[in-house]
Amino acid sequence: MRVMLASTSPARLMLLRQAGIEPLTDSPLVDEDAVAAAAEQERGSALAPEELVLLLARAKAAEVAGRLAAEQPDFDGLVIGGDSMFALGGQVYGKPYTAEEATRRWHEMRGATGVLHSGHSVFRLRPGAEPEEAAAVAQSSVTFADDISDEEIAAYVASGEPLLVAGAFTVDSLGGPFITRVDGDPSTVVGMSLSTLRRLTTELGVRWTDLW
Repeated sequence: MRVMLASTSPARLMLLRQAGIEPLTDSPLVDEDAVAAAAEQERGSALAPEELVLLLARAKAAEVAGRLAAEQPDFDGLVIGGDSMFALGGQVYGKPYTAEEATRRWHEMRGATGVLHSGHSVFRLRPGAEPEEAAAVAQSSVTFADDISDEEIAAYVASGEPLLVAGAFTVDSLGGPFITRVDGDPSTVVGMSLSTLRRLTTELGVRWTDLW
């Protein structure tokens, strides 16, 4: 059975490969800011982090699944989409993009605990059948060391790693030594919860081991 990852995230690709899955990859043609803004305008208020990551994960997976079904009607397999955001002290953080913002966040995160919210959407595609979807949110709390020096923060930011990841940190690379505790599925912090994906594929009638 084929698997399409609706993401070009190296971390999500690595996770699936480590779990025995070699997916195809495609970049969703989704304007995330526009999708979020439209949803918030319709509601008349901001979305909670868990609502926002689920909304975006579903939008990404749906876009790729729809395009894939139209372009390859014989595709038999799964399309997986995800989105992650980090919440700390009432603030929700996506990717910082700039060194200044990443540095500011790390000064706030030092010695603190936040929650990584990860949305998951899985579409089951079959030739001649309507797509089926299962979706869920996973959450893991992350505690940062309280003795991280300003020099260490500067060096980590200068590495460039935190600029393009949700929350401005990784747990599986250079940022790992600055994290003292993770409560929840640790793969959630990397990019997607593998245990959540397994549950969603099972809901769609697919055994996880059949994806190896």
